[in-house]
Amino acid sequence: MEVLSLIDEIKKEYINNRMVFIPGDTVQDILLALGANPDDLLKLKNVSEHLLSDPTLPFRKTKTGRFCFDFENTKIERIEFQPFVLSVEEGFVRHDSGKNRNFRGIGDDLQLNTAFQALLKLNAYLIHEVAVAPRAKLNQGSNKSLCTAFNIRTVTTPTMLGEPTLEGVHSDGVDHTMTTFIGSNNMTSDSAKTFVHDIKQKNGLKHAEIDKSLVRQEAQHKLFLDTLLFADHEVKHNLTPVFAQDKTKESTRDMLIFLTRKPVDNGHVAFKYDSFIPHVEMPLTIDMIARTS
Repeated sequence: MEVLSLIDEIKKEYINNRMVFIPGDTVQDILLALGANPDDLLKLKNVSEHLLSDPTLPFRKTKTGRFCFDFENTKIERIEFQPFVLSVEEGFVRHDSGKNRNFRGIGDDLQLNTAFQALLKLNAYLIHEVAVAPRAKLNQGSNKSLCTAFNIRTVTTPTMLGEPTLEGVHSDGVDHTMTTFIGSNNMTSDSAKTFVHDIKQKNGLKHAEIDKSLVRQEAQHKLFLDTLLFADHEVKHNLTPVFAQDKTKESTRDMLIFLTRKPVDNGHVAFKYDSFIPHVEMPLTIDMIARTS
């Protein structure tokens, strides 16, 4: 399968550099080869119209879904709702650090979208057996990983600035972070630039405060399906705000974010919420990409 050779080249770059940016047209070709329906690609551009208010950030609309990457059985399965929590200990410094956040769950409009399912498959393939610096209190021997998929719309209005990373420089408490752009409206060309930092960069810094000598890569999601993957525990990151082109109107930026890590051990802040029980009301099981070796 020719697409596997392409994905393997991307994976090789990820292993060597601990991050990789994949242009949207390349991602689209991969998703189509992995079974995405062209109509579903179009639908993906508008799926964020159905998002709901974020539990703690007024400038954001969100939905999430939890998925088990079962590498032993080569399956991806939707698993039950649980509260989401990130702590200062994991590199996340914000007013809601350590607090349980209850996001609304993604619906069939996203879960059954074959392009979204292909993104899950691509993510699982790219991170499988890629060793990263081990996070404390994660079960490093597990053959499963938890992927929390976020559909996020960041909103800027004439009276409110949308900040994709209000927390400043941070990590997301996981092994791998993959971010995919699905659309924007009325956004300036210098908005939402991603800066990937050396691990020495101090957590919580606003963009104007960062040590620029510790910036390892700058990227910007501009085109549909532009995707960035990085080893979350080996680097840190932040983004600049979403600025409106017409400041009298609302500006939006829509993303899919995939946060993937090993299951947690006892003593981790999320231990009692780390269930891998299948989702009863909205079940989904899909096969991973067939491996050739």
